[in-house]
Amino acid sequence: MNTYGKNFTITIFGESHGKCTGAVIDGVPAGTAICESDFAGALERRRNGDIPGLSQGTTARKEEDLPVILSGVLDGKATGSPIAVIFENKDCRSSDYGQFRDQPRPSHADFAANAKFSGFNDIRGGGQFSGRMTLPLAAAGVLAFKALEQKGFSLSIKSRIKAIQGEVDEKKWNGLIQQAKADGDSLGGEVECRIDGLAAGVGEPFFNSLESAISHLAFSVPGVKGIQFGDFSDSPEGKNKASLMKGSEFNDPIIDSQGHTSTNHSGGINGGLSNGNPVVFTLDIRPAASIAKAQQTFNFKSGKTEKLSIGGRHDACIALRCPVIAESVAAIALADILL
Repeated sequence: MNTYGKNFTITIFGESHGKCTGAVIDGVPAGTAICESDFAGALERRRNGDIPGLSQGTTARKEEDLPVILSGVLDGKATGSPIAVIFENKDCRSSDYGQFRDQPRPSHADFAANAKFSGFNDIRGGGQFSGRMTLPLAAAGVLAFKALEQKGFSLSIKSRIKAIQGEVDEKKWNGLIQQAKADGDSLGGEVECRIDGLAAGVGEPFFNSLESAISHLAFSVPGVKGIQFGDFSDSPEGKNKASLMKGSEFNDPIIDSQGHTSTNHSGGINGGLSNGNPVVFTLDIRPAASIAKAQQTFNFKSGKTEKLSIGGRHDACIALRCPVIAESVAAIALADILL
């Protein structure tokens, strides 16, 4: 379904080209200061990415993304009832998507969604499977941050683009994106998120582990195909994940009575519980499925495999807009655990 959480719950709704998208968030403590301007920074980052010089790698679709708070806030303070926030969709070109019912895009949700919903799903702009649906997720993240602050938790949650198409040198990213656009193609990327200030012992063993909570939300983000916990910036050359290391290389030596470690290959989590070190995870984000470069797909109308070249306005690299979404994922997961 479209609802997550027990103590801090979010329900997202809408479609990419429907009248609006939005979220209903329950669990924000009464008295929390909230106004529309609180969302501005996060929504700007989601819209254009964190690196101004690379904004050409994001979609040409330009929405105002102005939040309208429908309920749960009175005189600038949360009332304790569910908070509903919506965003109008105005810059839509639905005609770009009509063909995908008969010719589903390779590696997009078109075919699978058609099978699940018997053809009744809204295919315009990808419907509920669009990256547009990260907008209400970003809004929920803003409220999760505010809820945590209201309850006295002082956490720093910061994300960054770690790599684009495997390249870690930021100076080369613009050229990679420009070449992909010229080729009618798209690129994947990695986004790293770091949580500082989380006390030891947060989480549960096994099914409600801290990794499980974060991963559950992370895999709800369109385009996320993998997640890795751990900071491997100081690992031996070429060994940037746990499976490539020996125990003597991976293990994090404890250096004081607070449990701080000299390395953080475990990503701040042991046994499903935070260990007092920064929680670090990296999202592996796939290239966008909608590309102009010709691909093979099955045409259900003609009954033949044919070439498909996708027009419209699409991201050359969806990872550019995901750092704020990674932060939202972390904040929402922690709000559900801690509140």
